[in-house]
This record gives sequence, C-alpha cells and structure tokens, in this order.
Amino acid sequence: QVQLVESGGGSVQAGGSLTLTCSVSGNSIGSHCLVWFRQGVGKKREGVASITRDGSQTTYLSAVEGRFTISRDNTKNTINLQMNSLKPEDTATYYCAAKLGGGCLTLNPSPFTTWGQGTQVTVSS
Repeated sequence: QVQLVESGGGSVQAGGSLTLTCSVSGNSIGSHCLVWFRQGVGKKREGVASITRDGSQTTYLSAVEGRFTISRDNTKNTINLQMNSLKPEDTATYYCAAKLGGGCLTLNPSPFTTWGQGTQVTVSS
C-alpha cells in the first residue's frame, strides 16, 4: 500500500504555469501505475494524464494535450505534472492516484485504489 501527497497547486492567471508533484511513500512506485485526475466544482472526475511504469509512454486528456506534461522519477518516488498555458477551464482539484497491476495508459478512475488528498488549481481570466 502506498500513500500519496500532492503539492504545487495555487492560483495563476490564464497563460501561466504550475508544476504539481505527487510524493509517494510506503512502497517503491516502480510497480505502480500513477495517474493525474482532476475534478472541478459540479463536474465529474476526469483523467488528465497517465504514464507507464518505466516512464516511456504517456497519454493525455485531449483538452490538455500539448500543454501538460506528466513525468515520473522512480528513484525519488515522485510524479510531476507540468502545466503550461493554463486556462480558466483547468480550474479544479487535482489528484494523483495509484494502482497495482494492469495497464497504466488509462484515464478511467475506476481501477485506481489509492488516492491523494488533492491540490487546488485556480486559473483566473
């Protein structure tokens, strides 16, 4: 079982950038799939970016492709989400989530068993 703690959220103006970090403890992350999700007020939780266990492949929500970059450092037990050209519609609470087993390139929240507490991102116009 791993524990996840997100950090790096904040308030920025449209066009700005933020980098979110998910710190993983309790076990090595090398065997886990790790994905970033977000949930805006009154909206469904949606997958934003996922990455394979070795970091060689990624997949993104179409709305963020080309603006967001997910990366992982298995030696530091962290995953990051670099967010550029932020838009007001990116405003949400961002969560990282982990699961063992199965493929990692999924943006479906259902299989994920471990979640962080979330970090708020607010983008003003």
